[in-house]
Amino acid sequence: MSVAERPQFTSEQIEKGRVLAAAGYCAECHTPAGGAAFSGNYPIETDYGVIYGSNITPDPETGIGAWSPEAFRRAMWQGVDREGRHLFPALPYDHFTKMTAEDVDAIYAYLMTEVKPVHSVTKAAGIPFPLNQRILQAGWKMLFFKEGRYENDLSKSEEWNRGAYLVEGVTHCGACHTPRNKLGAEEASQTFAGAHIDKWIAPALTAANPSAVPWSASEFTRYLASGAGVYHGVAAGPMGPVVHAGLRELPESDLKAIGIYLGDIVGAPDSDPAQSAVVQASLAAGRPDPAYRRDQGERLYATACAACHYNAEQVLAGRPDLGINSATRLDDPTNLIHVMLDGVSAEEGTKGLVMPAFRHALSDQEIAAIAAYLRDDRSKLAPWPDLDAKVAAIRAEATQ
Repeated sequence: MSVAERPQFTSEQIEKGRVLAAAGYCAECHTPAGGAAFSGNYPIETDYGVIYGSNITPDPETGIGAWSPEAFRRAMWQGVDREGRHLFPALPYDHFTKMTAEDVDAIYAYLMTEVKPVHSVTKAAGIPFPLNQRILQAGWKMLFFKEGRYENDLSKSEEWNRGAYLVEGVTHCGACHTPRNKLGAEEASQTFAGAHIDKWIAPALTAANPSAVPWSASEFTRYLASGAGVYHGVAAGPMGPVVHAGLRELPESDLKAIGIYLGDIVGAPDSDPAQSAVVQASLAAGRPDPAYRRDQGERLYATACAACHYNAEQVLAGRPDLGINSATRLDDPTNLIHVMLDGVSAEEGTKGLVMPAFRHALSDQEIAAIAAYLRDDRSKLAPWPDLDAKVAAIRAEATQ
């Protein structure tokens, strides 16, 4: 399809497509580090090898410039490209298939009109034979893929259904927060149960989340709008751009709808936990001990962390209470160690607030000591094993 043959788009349709493309994190998987937006070759690491995000700029030779709206819909709904080849499920078409034609067409309109064409050939996937044979994806689809648009649950409210449509479709939250089987498909019986992703852990979005204060509808909404919750962690690591370059583009009504849907999955009452026993106990445990710190981890926490993380009578926004934080209460210390080593930038978490990195200030043993103190003394949970080795391994990842 030539430029002249493309349909005409309204400004409203193009703007809607921009917002939806942001909410679907299209740029995150289709833009290489330091490269042109949507030009492809961002490496997506899987258990089977590296898959490179394709060029989805309107370049007619190496991008999707020659694609018709129908071809674009087929890719989004069926996982089949313009030439009829099956696409690897690194493209979450198992979620995008739930989107309406109106929304898919809006993304197409945005990509075709507002994105600069870039001539960039997408690298071949680094997946060994025979798994690199795309015909095998037909069998994968028969086992794990069901095409079809989202259908409202008539027993639920309009807001709930809007949230479900967004979460299950364009924002594809389950793609990161649901564990996968040996064939790379989401475990349907464990939807939102949490998973490893990009060397981090995407915590459960269910009642199984280890946070001492259950996530509620309003906390989900606050987190997605600001990058931080009062009683939970901040949007760091892979979740940073999901919030700040993606979901925050959605209108407030959509963020509220997502919160209502996810809050219903957790099943916690949407009430203020400020006076709950667990919050009050963690606040009390965090108050300075007049006898000073005898334990190394507690001493290091007092000198390096407490100035920012100290809360007195209530938990304050921007001052995460680490005794109740998800990162401290996960069975794996990966997320806590990442943040301690590399901090949280002004673009992550709460806009404008920065947590310093301690990679070059504290040793592996010192980071491990603080983590052990938070886990054992503040959270009162079973100790994490081999913390020194875990810190060393995560520190080394950044230099590889």
